[in-house]
Amino acid sequence: MTIKVLGHKAPDTDSTGSPLIWAWYLTEVKGTPAEAKLLGEPNTEAKFVLERWGFAQPEIIADVAEDDDVVVVDTNNVAELPEHINDANVVAVIDHHLLQGGLKTKSPIEITVRPVACTATIMHDLMGDDAAKMPENIKGAMLSCILSDTLEFRSPTTTDVDKALAEKLAADLGIAIPDYAAEMFAAKSDVSAFSDAELLRMDSKEYEVGGKKFRVSVLETTAPAVVLDRKASLMDSMTTVAAEDGVDQVLLFVVDILNEEATLLVPNDLTKTVAEKSFGATVDGDTVVLPGVMSRKKQIIPNLQV
Repeated sequence: MTIKVLGHKAPDTDSTGSPLIWAWYLTEVKGTPAEAKLLGEPNTEAKFVLERWGFAQPEIIADVAEDDDVVVVDTNNVAELPEHINDANVVAVIDHHLLQGGLKTKSPIEITVRPVACTATIMHDLMGDDAAKMPENIKGAMLSCILSDTLEFRSPTTTDVDKALAEKLAADLGIAIPDYAAEMFAAKSDVSAFSDAELLRMDSKEYEVGGKKFRVSVLETTAPAVVLDRKASLMDSMTTVAAEDGVDQVLLFVVDILNEEATLLVPNDLTKTVAEKSFGATVDGDTVVLPGVMSRKKQIIPNLQV
């Protein structure tokens, strides 16, 4: 049976690229047939990476079956995985997020969760000497995943391991990191084709804090004004999206990659309280700038309070 390798819903570059990397490794190196799958449309940056390195977009699947063999990458949170993931045969987890709980397996499995910025970084280490067999497109995908998750080493999640690997891959590929990262971020920043609801769900994760359920949305961009110009309609859409998704509030952080800060939209008193308690911010109006805030994983989620 062919193993399905998949990341989280609302796939970003790491959750699109890492399944491709690991499916290549399992199939071509380990001799175990595997295919990358997606749980939704990849974002604009991930689509750019697929095209840039000559990958066909992996099949988008809605769920998994009881007899499916599955490798889960870039998440271990059942809320971000197919509805019947616990009925499938999960054979491995490779991730770099906090251990969420709720994922159940049918037998002991290989689990690797490490405090680095990117799943692809872990995969390179797990390959060992076999990493030297990676073709150019797999190296390109791996470099792209690292640059995306580290925001070109600006994110506080960046480790020396991530940076050293990215620099090695770029050298192997003859790529200048600043130039290539600028192309990636330009693709990420082009959100003109998306509705407000799509923007709010595009790069988002659900978390519960103090009895309140939040959809925590992050938009990383080199052109924050383009998003903030839609502030009024985005805040209107937050109410609809929250109701449809069964959460109390959507929190939207517009991350300015170049200026290394985030702007949080503040449509109501609940969000104002979150901003003040979580980040020590003084809120005056319907937005608040949070200097230095770049990472949902390391700076936003761990600090959320109500």
